[in-house]
Amino acid sequence: MLPVMQQILIQRGLMTVQETIDMVAISQMTPGPFAVNAATFTGVKIAGIWGAAAATLGVMMPSLVITSVVAYYFFRFKESEIVKSAMRGIRPVIPALIFAAMWGMGEASLKDALTIAIAAVSCVLVVKKINPVWVILGAGLLGVVVFR
Repeated sequence: MLPVMQQILIQRGLMTVQETIDMVAISQMTPGPFAVNAATFTGVKIAGIWGAAAATLGVMMPSLVITSVVAYYFFRFKESEIVKSAMRGIRPVIPALIFAAMWGMGEASLKDALTIAIAAVSCVLVVKKINPVWVILGAGLLGVVVFR
């Protein structure tokens, strides 16, 4: 979802690369589903409070309808060999999409040795099971001290 969102927002001139990165960061930090947070952030940026309401509803309704229909049929046919095979084929796409989004944000965010070091240390801390909230807060504090 991230690569598609970034591509559309940037190509249409609605946001810059940096603003999409900020949108991702804020959407990840705030409670609630990422897509809803990102839509709300984008809606406010583009059209204020009414834009936020429209974007939030716009991102929620298709997902609600599609998920309900898919869930109904998935649970009816989950033992089907075709469904099992399709799911096995879909699973590897998820890490690829996450990696593609990471690559795009990395190119725009990792501008120098210090930002690369912050990213590397943050990655290690999260892999070592340090709470991501503390990692984000620490990186933000470091950013205020170093980049101010």
